[in-house]
Amino acid sequence: MSRKVFLVGDGAVGSTFANDLLQNATVDELAIFDVAKDRPVGDAMDLEDITPFMGQTNIHPAADYSDAKDADVCVITAGVPRKPGETRLDLVAKNVKILKNIVEPVVDSGFKGVFVVSANPVDILTTLTQKLSGFPRNRVIGTGTSLDSMRLRVELAKKLNVPVAKVNSMVLGEHGDTSFENFDESTVAGKALRDYSEINDDVLAEIETDVRKKGGKIIANKGATFYGVAMMLTQIVSAVLDNRSICLPLSAPINGEYGIKHDLYLGTPTVINGEGIEKVIETKLSAAEHDKMINSADKMQEVLDGIEL
Repeated sequence: MSRKVFLVGDGAVGSTFANDLLQNATVDELAIFDVAKDRPVGDAMDLEDITPFMGQTNIHPAADYSDAKDADVCVITAGVPRKPGETRLDLVAKNVKILKNIVEPVVDSGFKGVFVVSANPVDILTTLTQKLSGFPRNRVIGTGTSLDSMRLRVELAKKLNVPVAKVNSMVLGEHGDTSFENFDESTVAGKALRDYSEINDDVLAEIETDVRKKGGKIIANKGATFYGVAMMLTQIVSAVLDNRSICLPLSAPINGEYGIKHDLYLGTPTVINGEGIEKVIETKLSAAEHDKMINSADKMQEVLDGIEL
């Protein structure tokens, strides 16, 4: 059976993801759709040049929505990117309209695979993708706080001078201003984070600020962030294609976890495989962190309540 990915959006994130995907997964077909028709043509020719090293992939540069029909995964990176000084939630009105114009024709094509969303605000757009598509909730995934969590692990590794692979710590909740770090449960090399002499509340507050502001700093310096999220997309899509179970903090459908009563997607540890979401994990949180998770859900619901589809 052909392993096919349909990519909507060939900007900085989309094109970087396509490059990462071909180098890290076996893909028989990659169909690239973008409203700017010339960009996918150029990217397809550029990507062809790496196939002698990575294996043959049939790349469709002039795709339209009908090409999604037999895809295993539809990856949505299309949307207006964040500008310096903007928050992810500032993008809601702009990107909801774009999302609606994507999801409906993809579904109409006969697509039966898994939606993977990375456009911002990702928790809002992932929730709306499920509602617009009518798909089972396990077949819609958002990148969520996976990128935030990688940034957190990097900062902790630097602070403690340890390999990043030894850091077990996550950012949860919204991929945005109401996110929070699960410092109380974090471990480094199997040892509780708070047991390290270098760690105190002031240090953790500084790390939290650095993690939260890193995306904005990258945008201020180079105009966009794309390497990290493209690699997270590659991890997600390859797990779906390979039917390989992995666990990441993703935008996942909340169904009473953490006592949240809203019907939405939010960043929490999530096991994914070939069917999409296999399991949503309600991870252990301290009382203070639990309150932050509830607050994050409440803020997302406020935004959702103001959206007319």
